[in-house]
Amino acid sequence: MSDPIAPLPRPDLLTRADSIGRLGRWCALTAFAWAAVLLPAAAGTLVLQASDAAGQPLAGAVVFLASKEAKAASRPATGAQIVQANRQFNPAVTVVPVGTAVNFPNRDTVRHHLYSFSPVKTFEIKLYVGTPAAPVVFDQPGIAVLGCNIHDQMAAWVVVVETPHHGITGPDGRLSLAQVPAGSYRLRSWHPRLPPGAPALDQALQVPATGNVQAAVKIAGLMP
Repeated sequence: MSDPIAPLPRPDLLTRADSIGRLGRWCALTAFAWAAVLLPAAAGTLVLQASDAAGQPLAGAVVFLASKEAKAASRPATGAQIVQANRQFNPAVTVVPVGTAVNFPNRDTVRHHLYSFSPVKTFEIKLYVGTPAAPVVFDQPGIAVLGCNIHDQMAAWVVVVETPHHGITGPDGRLSLAQVPAGSYRLRSWHPRLPPGAPALDQALQVPATGNVQAAVKIAGLMP
């Protein structure tokens, strides 16, 4: 007896099987795409030591990492403020991303006349106490020098950057920036004791995908 002839598959079953195959491939591609979005990008940690011309640890140095990618990731900060108390600005140095609105509450028992003539941000808040109704938006990168028209000893600096990767060195001259995406950066550093108008120092830096990268900056020419 001859072998039975296998029946041909039904057209509707072929259509269903093909649909299931396409659905499976779509689910796999979708899962891959979501994984790419949800998984954190490879990142490293910058451990930096700042020193003066004599090699001594330098506190209060502003350090930031600049790149095209860092600029795209930069967002304005919230809640930034520079307080006036005891006839001083606190903090004396503030680092903010471009677009950040900064409040200037006066908690002294005397009025202050706050101003900045710096090209990066020129503004004036005339004699006042309390908190001004509107904050000052720092919308350009650069360094703004602040003063008080009544108390000449008062001075402060606002360093406006185009990157989320920034900080100020501590008393030991050290700074650690975590979760810096791997890539090529310009490491820039500045100190308020540099001569007026002095630009930030600039050097190349490569951040690895994982682990720490050590860096050192020496800032010379500081004023007393």
